[in-house]
Amino acid sequence: MAERLPESMLDPDTPESVEVTDSPRRPVEDPTLGIEVEVSSEGRPRNRLVTIGDSLTHGFQSGAIYNTDISWPAIVAREMGWQWFFRYPSYFGYGGLPLNLEFLIRGLEERLGDTTSWWEAPLALFRARQFMDDVEDYWERGAGSSVPRIKGINHNLAIYGWDLRDTLVRTSQMLEAQIHEPTDHLFKQIVENANERAALRVLKSAQDKNGKSLTPFGAAAQLGEEGTDEGEGDGIETLIVLLGANNALPSMLSLRVVWSEDGYDDLEQKSRFTVWNPDHFQSELDLVVEEISKIKARHVILGTVPHVTIAPIARGVGSKVRKGSRYFPFYTRPWISTEDFDAKNDPHITGQQARAIDSAIDQYNDAITKAVETARNDGLDWYLFEMAGLLDRLAARRYIDDPQARPEWWRRYELPPELKALSPEPDSRFFAAGPGGRTQGGLFSLDGVHPTTIGYGILAQELIDVMQQRAGVEFYLGDGKTKRTGPVRVDFGRLISRDTLISDPPRSLTSDMGLIGWVDEVLDGILARLLL
Repeated sequence: MAERLPESMLDPDTPESVEVTDSPRRPVEDPTLGIEVEVSSEGRPRNRLVTIGDSLTHGFQSGAIYNTDISWPAIVAREMGWQWFFRYPSYFGYGGLPLNLEFLIRGLEERLGDTTSWWEAPLALFRARQFMDDVEDYWERGAGSSVPRIKGINHNLAIYGWDLRDTLVRTSQMLEAQIHEPTDHLFKQIVENANERAALRVLKSAQDKNGKSLTPFGAAAQLGEEGTDEGEGDGIETLIVLLGANNALPSMLSLRVVWSEDGYDDLEQKSRFTVWNPDHFQSELDLVVEEISKIKARHVILGTVPHVTIAPIARGVGSKVRKGSRYFPFYTRPWISTEDFDAKNDPHITGQQARAIDSAIDQYNDAITKAVETARNDGLDWYLFEMAGLLDRLAARRYIDDPQARPEWWRRYELPPELKALSPEPDSRFFAAGPGGRTQGGLFSLDGVHPTTIGYGILAQELIDVMQQRAGVEFYLGDGKTKRTGPVRVDFGRLISRDTLISDPPRSLTSDMGLIGWVDEVLDGILARLLL
């Protein structure tokens, strides 16, 4: 256990339950935690892969849920040879929900040119609002307002923006009741009830035999009851649950730190909070573990929560608070330079607050690790996926650029050869490109929070390694019958060709990020509104 910092180095509003430390939690290297479990492999479960999570699992990118066919669950299903059976929601039309920043920028480039200054003209704002109005009309009143009917419950049950409480209690019936008659607002042209509309496409078909609407956990339990091809048994081969990021991420999206209090477990009241007290997170996690335990799944993979302070939506400014520290004195929007930053006027959180958030997340992850340990000691085949450790190993400004800040356990993540061959090599900085192509970033999309397609590929690869090398899950070729031999490797060549930010980046995204800053400013702080 790392030593707690003295009170003089703490943010005074941090709850006593947060154990703020000077060093980061050491990631767990063994997904089994060193605990052996005997696994019955009789029969072939009817549902080979089921996923529950938030935007990272849903497939969110650049401010919208759109390319769900290349979300990390879809990538994994393809490598399993099960892509034709894997069910997931679709969001075709105007770049998805609520607003696809890449679609917006490409549309403006097409009309106004690809120089780096067109966005300073008044016509750009007019075109941007026209596009947003078209998007709003499509999803609120047009073809996108109707939820397609699908046969069977989706296998990808993740929903962007949802935290532990949402996933525990919300159903399609509740979502439909929350969608109100849309109004055509002149300036706030964001699709109303965008999250509920997106969630309905996930959960509309999630019903039990009596027609009762189900939560994501209830839907997974229903799939687990379907048994094996041979008869009874676990209906799910691998269940992957990646939840908890949205119990801390709002602090970085809003640049406000509001710790949870009474009402953290109430759907109406919890929106007041931006980061959960570790005690409250533990209480919610206990309920999540209880729900997972009811699901008939042969293997369960439970993921840790990434450190949200690494995402480039909030950029550290100034020199680090001291030699060897992970933290900058302030964190603000990435298009605000150190020279231009004004703590009196610019939105920000302090380095002390960032450290407290990370420390709370470390406690979340200790609790998740303990849940997996308990399950394995009880003979259940659960695994820990270190998503927090993965992001730490990719953190450019925190660790890669600053060797003195690296903890002794840290080692840089080795990118797949196809990604290392890209120029420049993709990293975790905010995405930027110009007339000559991409100039920095590449792992995070234009919203500064969610991965690009190649970033999702990295996440898929790491989960495949746990499934194949630890859980013994068998992978097949595209015919679904021929077993693959040797370590399974994600087809990154395919993902590069599908990743338009990598294969054909917008040319107006200059390294000073002026365009993204302009979009956020003239559209009333749109980045936070899209993601919160």
